[in-house]
Amino acid sequence: MTTPTQTRDRSGDGPERSPKGPEPGKSSAGALLLETVRNNMRQYGMLVALALIVVLFQVWTDGALLLPNNVSNIVQQNSYILILAMGMMMVIIAGHIDLSVGSLAAFVGAAAAVMMVKHDMPWLLALVLSLLIGAAAGAWQGFWIAYVGIPSFIVTLAGMLLFRGGTQILLEGQSIAPFPRGFQEIAQGFIPEMGPYTQYHNPTLLIGLVVIVFVLFQEWRDRRRQLAYELEVLPFNLWLLKCAAIVAAVVAFTLTLASYHGVPVVLLIMCVLLIGLGFVMRNAVVGRHVYALGGNKAAAKLSGVKDKRVTFLVFVNMGVLAALAGCVYAARLNAGTPQAGINFELEAIAAAFIGGASMSGGVGTVLGAVIGGLVLGVLNNGMSLVGIGTDYQQVIKGLVLLAAVGFDVWNKRKVGS
Repeated sequence: MTTPTQTRDRSGDGPERSPKGPEPGKSSAGALLLETVRNNMRQYGMLVALALIVVLFQVWTDGALLLPNNVSNIVQQNSYILILAMGMMMVIIAGHIDLSVGSLAAFVGAAAAVMMVKHDMPWLLALVLSLLIGAAAGAWQGFWIAYVGIPSFIVTLAGMLLFRGGTQILLEGQSIAPFPRGFQEIAQGFIPEMGPYTQYHNPTLLIGLVVIVFVLFQEWRDRRRQLAYELEVLPFNLWLLKCAAIVAAVVAFTLTLASYHGVPVVLLIMCVLLIGLGFVMRNAVVGRHVYALGGNKAAAKLSGVKDKRVTFLVFVNMGVLAALAGCVYAARLNAGTPQAGINFELEAIAAAFIGGASMSGGVGTVLGAVIGGLVLGVLNNGMSLVGIGTDYQQVIKGLVLLAAVGFDVWNKRKVGS
C-alpha cells in the first residue's frame, strides 16, 4: 500500500504537486492504472513473466505442462525451495543474507532420520523436535549476528560448513531410510477425499471456494481502508476486472488439482505460511520493523526499533523454515541423505531476488518470493519436459537472475533520476 506523498517537479523550478489525480489529457482510469503498475513494477513484471513462461512451455510441450498430475508434481518438487524462499525474503528485507539454509535443511533431515529410524521415535514428535533444532540453530546464528555484530555473510558461511559437517557425522556418510508413512505424507500425500462421488475432488473444490471468498474479502477490505484514508484506489470497473481475474485464476488452479488427487498436503502447509508470514510483514509491528531496518538501519534505531531483537527473530524464523524445508525434502525422498540440501541456499536467494527483493534491503514481499520460486520451478519443469539438459538449464536460470537484479538496479536509477 502506498501513501500519497508530495513530489517536486523534475525540472526543479515548478511548485510541489501531489501525485493524486490524473495528468491533463489522460483518463483517470488510465493514469491511475499506469501509476499502480509503475509503483509495483517488479511484482507485476514477475507475474507477467510467470504467465508468459507457463504459456510458452504449455505450447512447447503440447499441453503437458498443465496436466493435473504435472501441476501437482511442480508444487511438490518445489515446495522446500518455496518454504526457504519465504524465510530468505525476510532475511534479505532486513538487510542480511543466509548461506547456511541448505546445510541446515540437510542437518535437520538427517536428525529426523536418526530419531525415527534408529530410535523408533513417533514421527510427529520427531517433526516437532526437528523444528526446535532449526529454531536453536537460527538463534545461534542470530546471536552472533545481532548481539556480537559479526556480519551475516561470515556467520552463515561458518554455519554452512558446520551443519554440512554435522550431517556427515549424524549419517556416517550413508543414507538412512525408510520413514513412517505419516511422515512421508507431509511431502507426498494429498488431503483425503470426502463426500459423495463427483468428477472432482470435493475437499479441493471446497478449499478453492474458501480461498475465493477470502481473497475477495481482502480486496474489498483493502479498498474500503484506502477510501477511508482518502488514498488513491483503482476505478470500480478496473477493480472488478482485477477481482474477476483473480477468481478465474483460482478457479482454474482449483479445477486442475481437483481433477487429479486434490490438494497436496505440502501445498496447505505453504498456504498457511504464506498467509501467516504475509500478515506479519504487512500488519504486525515486527514486520514493519524488519522493513525499517533494511531500509535505513540508523533511522530505524533512532525511531526506537530494537534492531538486535528484530534481527535475532528474523534468523530464528529462518532456522525454523529451513528445518521444515529439510523435513519436507527428506519426506519426499523417504530418506535422510548426506547430499541433501546442496545449492538450496542459492535457489532460495535467487527466488527472493527474482521475486522483487533488493540488494540494499527494505524491499520485497513474501508473495513475491513465492512468485520468484515458481518462475524457477516452472522453468526447471518445462525445460526438463522439452529435453533441455541440466547444463543449459543452469545457464538460463543464471541469466534470469541477472536480468531480475539488473532490472531492479535500472528501476532505482530511473526513479532516482
